[in-house]
Amino acid sequence: MKVPAGTTAGSAVTEAGLPSNGEEAVVVVRDQDGDLRDLTWVPEADAEVEAVAAGSEAGRSVIRHSAAHVLAQAVQDLFADAKLGIGPPVQDGFYYDFDVERPFTPEDLQALEKRMKQILKSGQQFRRRRLDSVEAAQQELAGEPYKLELVDLKSEVDTSEVMEVGGGELTVYDNVDRRGEVVWGDLCRGPHVPHTRFIPAFKLTRVAAAYWRGDQNNRQLQRVYGTAWESKDKLAEYEQWLAEAERRDHRKLGAELDLFSFPEEVGSGLPVFHPKGGTIRRELEDYSRKRHEEAGYEFVNSPHITKDALFKTSGHLDWYADGMFPAMHLDEELDADGEVRKPGQDYYLKPMNCPFHNLIYRSRGRSYRELPLRLFEFGSVYRYEKSGVVHGLTRVRGMTQDDAHIYCTPDQLQDELKSLLGFVLDLLRDYGLDDFYLELSTRNEEKYVGDDESWRVATEALREAAQDSGLDLVPDPGGAAFYGPKVSVQARDALGRSWQMSTIQVDYHLPDRFGLEYTAPDGSKQRPIKIHRALFGSIERFFGVLTEHYAGAFPAWLSPVQVVGIPIADEHTEHLAQVAQRLRAEGLRVEVDRSDDRMQKKIRNHTTQKVPFLLLAGGKDVEAGAVSFRFRDGSQINEVPADDAVAALTRWVRRRDNTSPTADTFRSELA
Repeated sequence: MKVPAGTTAGSAVTEAGLPSNGEEAVVVVRDQDGDLRDLTWVPEADAEVEAVAAGSEAGRSVIRHSAAHVLAQAVQDLFADAKLGIGPPVQDGFYYDFDVERPFTPEDLQALEKRMKQILKSGQQFRRRRLDSVEAAQQELAGEPYKLELVDLKSEVDTSEVMEVGGGELTVYDNVDRRGEVVWGDLCRGPHVPHTRFIPAFKLTRVAAAYWRGDQNNRQLQRVYGTAWESKDKLAEYEQWLAEAERRDHRKLGAELDLFSFPEEVGSGLPVFHPKGGTIRRELEDYSRKRHEEAGYEFVNSPHITKDALFKTSGHLDWYADGMFPAMHLDEELDADGEVRKPGQDYYLKPMNCPFHNLIYRSRGRSYRELPLRLFEFGSVYRYEKSGVVHGLTRVRGMTQDDAHIYCTPDQLQDELKSLLGFVLDLLRDYGLDDFYLELSTRNEEKYVGDDESWRVATEALREAAQDSGLDLVPDPGGAAFYGPKVSVQARDALGRSWQMSTIQVDYHLPDRFGLEYTAPDGSKQRPIKIHRALFGSIERFFGVLTEHYAGAFPAWLSPVQVVGIPIADEHTEHLAQVAQRLRAEGLRVEVDRSDDRMQKKIRNHTTQKVPFLLLAGGKDVEAGAVSFRFRDGSQINEVPADDAVAALTRWVRRRDNTSPTADTFRSELA
């Protein structure tokens, strides 16, 4: 629609008869440059704009940022000495950082919610005001030290602070009551909803500690998180989603199902896997090994620690040192007088496997006939993640990567990338993930090595392979590693959340730094191109994602215990033990519950442990040489001949069916 010069965008919205309430309510407009504008915006010349509805992603973001301002107003109403940090919208919600005398309590959150509701009901307007100079901003914000710092840094703010300070000007949003009086204000770039009644549904969710501007050397602040939506129904849907996400939390399920733990004695971000978790992990790895063997990969192995020279050559000590554990100074020898007779050396835990694979490639001469050479390793690496970002299995300090490095000629690059991407997607589907999109990470102009041409060729090769896959391709400007661009596979789980899975990177740089060569058909020495590829990303992270995707109810082929026999009485135990022995001979993982618990309690216990198949046997079953099936959902199939049961269970598990068996789905297996 058109906004005539000298009139407000809000007037044009009203003139066009567009909604002013409900999920379709127009909250802001988008101008011809793609910038979002308040409805009070007045263009100097006629402007074509797009109306942005409350229920759109952009509309929700504006609602959430406005809710963050209401939160900050409520905090300063109830805690007069609170100093303001930043308050941006984030995925599914918002947060605001505060410097307060003591941490917020659950009771404080309740009081803040109550005060926010009062502010929303009062219908305050968000009114934009431009400050004439940095000096004017400094004078107005004299009591807000963190805002003053943002004013001083306005030319170099990071993405989390861009909502606070605009690039070319400084603006404040005043909250104005019905009498026209300013009751609160905040340094902000905007835009905001017209007034607080455009925030129909919100909830404060939690409090966490946060360092100012993400720097642990700065003061620790209190970060209050919340969510806001375009309607009460959407908020209710989100709360149901949160409850389901909590039920699926892999950290909770890991303890309940006895899969893994994080002992305090070991250290943050360093998990240990229990027997049941170890079984799942082994199955993940064994199937991956089988598929890699079929695809022509060659298996290698490298140590966990190395001299610093290797990471100097690779460039990791120049570009990645912050993500590495500190050096261990070893091998120093002293004489009898305590003087150094032999200097020591620095050793590092490896954060990457790729430099070791370069040494394997370089260990002898290579011919073009050997290429592409595909090296594969389940290699353990160690990365010094800050304690604030360590999270269960999905962000750890010690991990095992299913790491592959492919060395190929320039002529082979495109075909290898397409084949590799197909291999990755097919293998992820085998584990039960099938909703993907791709992300193309391009060069960070402040952190890269190599020449422009090699980066261009590598980027375009990845782009072509990604587009050829038929999946959506999303740009990630500046997200590449220092040595080359990357395509990452983003997989959506059962709750619709996106997880970065496999990554594929094209690297012209490391082959050059390590002097890698192959002999071409004409006898000349040529430089190979290197492709980095991690399929799971890390086994730990993939384990955590699958745990949440399946809510702990793993497919039968991955389940640590696939079948449990439950006798109705002790005299039926031997019959089930014989069936179990036959299943073990077929490679299935089977237990017979010989405990003194009553049958119903046994059923409840093993259902809670999410065992896919329970085999029950009573007098009729024993007499008929049969068993009865009970499934996770409570459905049953009674009196199945033992021969048929063994054959059907074996087929189901070997087929690697990723669905959870029920009476309806398994009955066809018995037909």
